[in-house]
Amino acid sequence: MTLDIVNSDNQKVGSVDLRDDVFGGPIKHDLVWTSVVRQNASERRGTHATKNRALVSGGGKKPYKQKGTGRAQAGSSRSPLWRHGGTIFGPQPRSYEFSIPRKVERGALLASLQTRLRDGAITVVDALTVADGKSKQAAELLKRLGATGKTLIVDIEIDPMLGRAARNLAGVRLVQSGRLSARDVMDNAHIIATRAAVERLQEVLG
Repeated sequence: MTLDIVNSDNQKVGSVDLRDDVFGGPIKHDLVWTSVVRQNASERRGTHATKNRALVSGGGKKPYKQKGTGRAQAGSSRSPLWRHGGTIFGPQPRSYEFSIPRKVERGALLASLQTRLRDGAITVVDALTVADGKSKQAAELLKRLGATGKTLIVDIEIDPMLGRAARNLAGVRLVQSGRLSARDVMDNAHIIATRAAVERLQEVLG
């Protein structure tokens, strides 16, 4: 498979060959699902909490005498059986984070890139730079490259001026190739990557 390399004016200036042993295999969608679930779970705050009968205030006094009332025996008005009582087995603060093998993460990233390649959503450019860090220039650059909607920009090292120019653009994210995840790829309609980033990804995924 070969991808065209374009410049900032969306004019073809070369091509890059994608290795068949990396991108030519079947797409493993289940790995993408596993990776996305793991990343979403790791970002959950997990601060939910309910009060059990030990944490609900009050209830220290026996509500009524033990016998002779005809009612069930009760030692506290904060029993989970009572209104305003504690909660049984309610959620408590915890971490939802879990880990998956590194091989699965790489396979998920590869599968997501294969999917985007099949959809024609990946554009390879020779370089990504903005002269003076103006958002207007970054917006014009993306427009020339045909990137509308949610766009992911991938490079080995993010240019500071480009980062400053794109941070105010809605729906535009910048990420280094070494920190790219399957969720990043699948969550964006367009992916703009530099030639250096594509070659680095081929080395890692191969």
